[in-house]
Amino acid sequence: MTTDTPARLLTLLSLLQTPREWPGGELAERLGVSRRTIRRDIDRLRELGYPVQASMGSDGGYRLVAGKAMPPLVLDDEEAVAIAVGLRAGAGHAVAGLDEASVRALAKLEQVLPSRLRHRVTTFHAATTPLTGGDGPGIDPGTLTVMASAVAGQERLRFAYRAADGTQSRRLTEPHRLVSTGARWYLVAYDLGREDWRTFRVDRVAEPFATGARFTPRELPARDAAEYLRRSLQRLGDSYEIDVLFAVPAEVAASRLPQWFGAPEATDDGMSCVLRATVSDAPEAVAVRLATTGLEFRVRRPAELADRVRELAARLVRATEST
Repeated sequence: MTTDTPARLLTLLSLLQTPREWPGGELAERLGVSRRTIRRDIDRLRELGYPVQASMGSDGGYRLVAGKAMPPLVLDDEEAVAIAVGLRAGAGHAVAGLDEASVRALAKLEQVLPSRLRHRVTTFHAATTPLTGGDGPGIDPGTLTVMASAVAGQERLRFAYRAADGTQSRRLTEPHRLVSTGARWYLVAYDLGREDWRTFRVDRVAEPFATGARFTPRELPARDAAEYLRRSLQRLGDSYEIDVLFAVPAEVAASRLPQWFGAPEATDDGMSCVLRATVSDAPEAVAVRLATTGLEFRVRRPAELADRVRELAARLVRATEST
């Protein structure tokens, strides 16, 4: 019999998070308590914000349904390892859709993983090789999780940094945001040594360490971190301008494009739009990203990007030809 109420509630919650309806009698038998106790525990879970739905009938059943907010999840060992493996695999490369929120989730999960499960995750990665890689340089997921935790906790972050010319330095920063361009991750932070805002390529960061010293966030000199990164890359010359015409309204194109690209501008007729953006990814990677929107588009500049789109189109056509 489970007499420890918190432990019993966690066990009950774990059962209810299985996608099925649980008869009250079966729950009572599993937990070794009375049906009356189960009803009281269900009421406690509801008070904690878990939307538990009850069905009428001789035995009565319970199941967890979608609510207005995301309640905490209870994962078993296999589920926790599966999620950590998936997030770490994606975090190793800056892929579309894996933004800072995803990395924060990985940071939270790895922080509470028992050592035995953390070892299983590490062992899995050491014993496997991905079939395909990302468009940009690989990144240690541990680096991302340390940085994401520092951003979320507003802790000063210290790390070693290698500049584009190979110069090594140590930096003490107040991290603001992690930004993914699709092929690379960047950290936007206030550099205390330079007394100014800076952007750092995460693949050039080593030995990140959250100092534990808290800070009050400063006002970023831009609308958001993505906008600041675009300006920084433009100043550094590590970027180029693209001009792409989409044959759909601006709101449709915006829903298919990464936020990093910025907002496309509507044309006079409102039935098409133009994307003018500063990018740092290789033209080949930008061509693939545009093609995967599933939208009709035309590259107006630069010529190199237009060439890469034509090459990609020809390659895809050849891939479907009969041999």
